[in-house]
This record gives sequence, C-alpha cells and structure tokens, in this order.
Amino acid sequence: MSSPVRVPLPPSLYADTAVAPTPTPPLTADKSVPVAIIGGGFTGLSTALHLAEQGVSATVLEAQEPGWGASGNNGGQTNPGLKHDPDQIEADFGADLGRRMIDFSYGTTNFTHDLIRRYQIPCEARQNGTLRAAYNEASAAAIATTAQQCIARGMPVKLLDAAEIREMTGSDRYLCAMLDARGGDLHPLSYVRGLARAAIGAGAAVYSETPALRLTRDGGRWRIETPRAVVHADKVLLATNGFTDDLWPALRRSIVPVFSSIACTAPLSDAVARSIMPGRPVLYESGHITVYYRIDQRNRLLMGGRGPMRWISKPADVAYLISYAERLWPQLAGVAWTHGWNSRLAITADHYPHVHQPAENLLISLGCNGRGVALSTAMGAQLARRLIDGKCKIDMPVTGIKPIPLHAFWRVGVTAAVLTGRVRDRLGV
Repeated sequence: MSSPVRVPLPPSLYADTAVAPTPTPPLTADKSVPVAIIGGGFTGLSTALHLAEQGVSATVLEAQEPGWGASGNNGGQTNPGLKHDPDQIEADFGADLGRRMIDFSYGTTNFTHDLIRRYQIPCEARQNGTLRAAYNEASAAAIATTAQQCIARGMPVKLLDAAEIREMTGSDRYLCAMLDARGGDLHPLSYVRGLARAAIGAGAAVYSETPALRLTRDGGRWRIETPRAVVHADKVLLATNGFTDDLWPALRRSIVPVFSSIACTAPLSDAVARSIMPGRPVLYESGHITVYYRIDQRNRLLMGGRGPMRWISKPADVAYLISYAERLWPQLAGVAWTHGWNSRLAITADHYPHVHQPAENLLISLGCNGRGVALSTAMGAQLARRLIDGKCKIDMPVTGIKPIPLHAFWRVGVTAAVLTGRVRDRLGV
C-alpha cells in the first residue's frame, strides 16, 4: 500500500490563528476495534467523544487531519434549527418525529456551547444570538412566518423591524430580521481540535493521514483498508460529508459537494468595529443565495457565501463578497482584506440532514446543508446512541440512500443555480 499525500490546510485565517493540534499520527499497524469512524470532522469527533463517555472506544480515521475540511473552514456560526420551518418539518415527518426534530435542531446551539464549557475548549465561543435577515419583501414574509411558528412553540425568538435591525447591524440594507438568542459563533478550527483533544482524553483514538480506501464485510465484522494498515470493526460510522467518495455505493451521488467561501479583513479599528454588529450576533441573509457574516473577537469581519466551484486561496478570488461588504458598510472602503478561502460542504436534495443505515452495524450521517457546526456536534450524541443500540430512536429520520438524478452534472447545476438565485434575489422573487 502506498502512503497518502499530505495536503496542507487551506490558507485561511483559522489556520493562522488556531490553537495547536493534539498529535494524531497516521495508523501504521492493524487494529481490531468496537467502532470505527471514517471522517475526522465535527460529526465523527463528536460521535467518538460521546461513545467514549459511555465506555465505548472508537477509532477515528481521517484522510488529512481533524478540521481539514469544512469543519475547520466554515463561517464559525452556531445557528439553531433546520433549513425548513417548524410547520413544514411536522408536515414532512409527522407530529411525533417532526416535533422531536424541531426540539433537537433548535437545541443544538445550547448543546454545543454547553459541551464547549464542559470540556473547557478554547475556541473563542460566544452565544450572542443569530440574525436571519431579509432585504426584499418575499424574504421578509418568509422570515415573519418562521418567527411566528417559533414564537408559537415558546422559543426565544424575536421579529425585528427595519429600525431595530439597522441598530443591530449598522446597515440600512434590511427590512426585518429574526433574532434567535440561542445562536452564536466560535473559531471552528480551534473547536474541532478541541473536540479531538477531548475525544482522545476520554479514550478515543484519532489517526490523521489515514484515508479509508476500501470498506467490505469480513465475516460478521467490517474490514477497512487504509494505506498502511487494516482496521477490523464491529460497527462503522461514515461521516465524510462534502468529501464523500465511492467508499459506499451510491452515497456520493446522494449529496452535492458545494463550495462555500469566506473573506476576512485585517483587525478593524475599535470605532469601525463598533459601527458593525455592535452586539456581536452573527447574521445570515434569507435569500436564494445566502451571505453570512460576523465580527470575531479580534475585530475582523468575516464575510461568507457561495463562491467559485473550485479551491481558492486569496481575497481577490471572492471580490464580490468584499464589494458587498463595502455596500453594507461604506466605512470599510480602503480596509485591508487578508484572507480568502473555502471548503466543500454537503447539500442534500431535500435540504434535510441524512442518516442512513444501509447494512447491519453500518451508520452514515451527512448533509448538514450549511448548519454543520452545532447540528453535527449534537448529532454526535444521537449517532453514538444509535451505534450502541442499532434500533433505538433518534431525533432524525433514518432513510434509504437516494442518488440525485443527473448527479454527474452537479457542477454545472450549482453554477446555474447560483446565477439564477442572485438574479431572483435582486428582483425580490
């Protein structure tokens, strides 16, 4: 077996400022384990940690290093809920499961921040709220509907008018916004490294530069071939999200691996930073093409959104985000932008997270649809329960794998969808 090629972390702000990683060397000797987890992002590491808390030793196999993918390169927002409104979730999945999905998904941010406090993970975590903002009438009506449904369920949500959102953002761009007090932000690469440290400390094993090359049945167990060694496992979790390959049949074709990009400024002056998001919530726009942003603890503005469907390495690669930031806050003209980067996340056709159990003692979880920081962290506890007891209820549907039609053309489809979405957002339809 040949050794894999190590790919450096994307050239991001996070790579330059994260806490040091815990050593996670490659796997070099065969192992026999109760649970093997393929993928060392939030989902895999959180599952390993929650298994370890219940006395089950998990072995995490990561192709690069923990946080190399979207887990260490996202917008850093911990946002509650799912893509769909509560009423729609109940209509899609029924009263029992639908209500459990709502309670679970809107509780993911509290779960995540509680876990950070419990393990004292140094990741610049704050819980100052999430703003979902609208700049056209169609989005404003949708946000009002979401807010009404959340308020009816007793959630700590408030619908803000134009004056209130102007005060919270420093921009007159928005007609209204929904504020959810449970949202927040963190440094995602420091967080994922903290999760790895916590999981290892609790008894899990984490191996970097150890891609899973082949997954097959071997008697009553699973056999995972890696470049230097073979792992035999009683149970397996696949948690590869936007980097899903052909390890399991048809799985890669059930998601679209969309790139999401971020640009960030140099630290802003205190005066300018106070004029932008003074209360330090995070914000994402409600539209066909989402833009999201926050001010970090070093007064840097991080602007994210859809960018090129390829890897980028500098702010100029997402110049449209910089122009948009200057449209929101003209005082940013002339400010230096220091980093531009991206990574791949998994989008599902129905915009729900997907959990599959396609074979005995094999579990799959992927498709957070851009809400992965809190959602995948909380999913770790659910997946750990399911791995321990393969028939126990979890608060997400367990479904069959459904390949997306014409998946081979996903790159063309995504590019067309982005262009169409931008036009529809400008027209307010």
